[in-house]
Amino acid sequence: MLTGMQIAVIGGDARQLEIIRKLTELEARLSLIGFEQLDHAFTGAVKEKIDEVDFTKIDAIILPVAGTNLEGQIETIFSNEKVILSEEILKKTPKHCTIYSGISNEYLNDLVVNTGRTLIQLFSRDDVAIYNSIPTVEGTIMMAIQHTDFTIHGSNVTILGLGRCGMSIARAFHALGAKVKVGARKSEHLARITEMGLAPFHLSEIEMEVIDADIVINTIPQLIINEGVIAKLPPHTLIIDIASKPGGTDFRYAEKRGIKALLAPSLPGIVAPKTAGQILADVLTQLLEELKNIRKENAK
Repeated sequence: MLTGMQIAVIGGDARQLEIIRKLTELEARLSLIGFEQLDHAFTGAVKEKIDEVDFTKIDAIILPVAGTNLEGQIETIFSNEKVILSEEILKKTPKHCTIYSGISNEYLNDLVVNTGRTLIQLFSRDDVAIYNSIPTVEGTIMMAIQHTDFTIHGSNVTILGLGRCGMSIARAFHALGAKVKVGARKSEHLARITEMGLAPFHLSEIEMEVIDADIVINTIPQLIINEGVIAKLPPHTLIIDIASKPGGTDFRYAEKRGIKALLAPSLPGIVAPKTAGQILADVLTQLLEELKNIRKENAK
């Protein structure tokens, strides 16, 4: 149980609702910031504006998956208010106050360093990333079906990267009957691709390997599908880029060439927000219980 813990949930999308539901069931007290347009009410949760919250009593701050932008603003789909997490606000919190976010950026990293607070990036955890790969795979398959006029079965699918999402996507498209090749850099990843019964290639050879691609799926958060790669693609190729913004595709050049390229980060929150929210809620519950226990030990 999280009885006695005071938590600020700031902004986010439908995934945050599952987090709020779970934490209130565990008797945490929540300040909901950026939720004034939300019709649903939760017992133990109070909708507040950020300047109304007493941050001196806040044990933890839960941010959306995307965290903040580079100016500190937090996306709030349930509010029209501009919400910014500032150094001034964070300095008001107790020293044990921990910030939970899906990912981070330069602003958020500097913020916790300057205030001496702790930041936990949920998406850096293997368990969260692996669980999230399930709705990511389903969303990628959905987009492939929606934006092509041919079946996945029998098509040439090129996947870039064999991380936690890349592996799940490769396995799923292979199971659907696609001819799957996977590009990676690490020798152990190339060995794993071979073991999975797929065709491996080193990313340095990407331009040669995409000449027959019907679908290219990128999971690498750096520019990998550049002008040289796009120039080699057949005109009908569909690019699905699931890497975090801005993705790993030169979208402007793809448009110039008439290649359909879709940036699709945060697929779990789009295709299965309830499941994605439950995944985050379960992990956050565990982490908050650990934080509560640490506080108890330090108070002795």
